[in-house]
Amino acid sequence: MPPYPRADERLRMVECQIAARGIHDQRVLLAMKDVPRHLFVPPPYNKSAYEDCPLPIGNGQTISQPYIVALMTELLVLQPTDSVLEIGTGCGYQAAVLAGLVRKVTTIERIPEVAKLAKENLATIGIKNVEVIVGDGTVGSPQKAPYDGIIITAATPSVPLPLIEQLAEGGRLVAPVGERDIQELIRLRKKDGSITVEHHGGVRFVPLIGECGWSG
Repeated sequence: MPPYPRADERLRMVECQIAARGIHDQRVLLAMKDVPRHLFVPPPYNKSAYEDCPLPIGNGQTISQPYIVALMTELLVLQPTDSVLEIGTGCGYQAAVLAGLVRKVTTIERIPEVAKLAKENLATIGIKNVEVIVGDGTVGSPQKAPYDGIIITAATPSVPLPLIEQLAEGGRLVAPVGERDIQELIRLRKKDGSITVEHHGGVRFVPLIGECGWSG
């Protein structure tokens, strides 16, 4: 990925907000330095793109704070050959970070206007290994399963069963699970047909709407 303006702000973001808070995966840190977050945030909020906070992107959606993006990415324990499914494309920033770490990203967005924005943003920075699908992310995309990693970037009352079924053996799923106003970030692992769950602290996301999520 070519260098983009505001590189000094990205460096400070990574050093002060991400690495200083315990994110150590060097590939994740490099991806966060490379992806121009300000190009994924609409005016006038793009002035604050590198601050440690979520920001509005329109249609009632937000872009997560940089630390949470890095944390969820690190928890996926990604390899260059992995195939990843993202639920909740938003502006495309999380997908752009993932794209630099894995072979293929499939990302699902339920709002057509938001999906269109994500496609435009990803095209602007020349990312070609992300496929944006408009649909109900809570049922996943079984046609392209199994996935080595699945990331849910909206709050879900429980992990949708279709997504667990689409997770590969040895796969990892990261999601905010809980009530509409506050959730717990979890990492689910599938191994030998069984599921283990780890808890990684409280978070707050917009609700995941769909057949296996919130009704609206």
